[in-house]
Amino acid sequence: MLKVILVMHDVEHNDYYRMNKTYFESMPVAGQYIYNTDANAYLVEEVVSFAGYVSSKGAIAVIVVTPADKDQPVGQIYGLDIGEDLDD
Repeated sequence: MLKVILVMHDVEHNDYYRMNKTYFESMPVAGQYIYNTDANAYLVEEVVSFAGYVSSKGAIAVIVVTPADKDQPVGQIYGLDIGEDLDD
């Protein structure tokens, strides 16, 4: 698992702020949507990797995101139910 720091890009105020640390099985890429532990979908704007950092000791990248449009299917995770469809 890859530990990363999610950073929100507040486009309206042209500001950035730390959201949380989280894990991914594979590193997201710019243009990809992710679904965060806060139950919201986000669009990945940028991925910044840290050279020389080891994932077992901490975060290895910063992922800059913006909220996905809640009116689009990705905002509703395509109608899936997390408890029934994604969790084992």
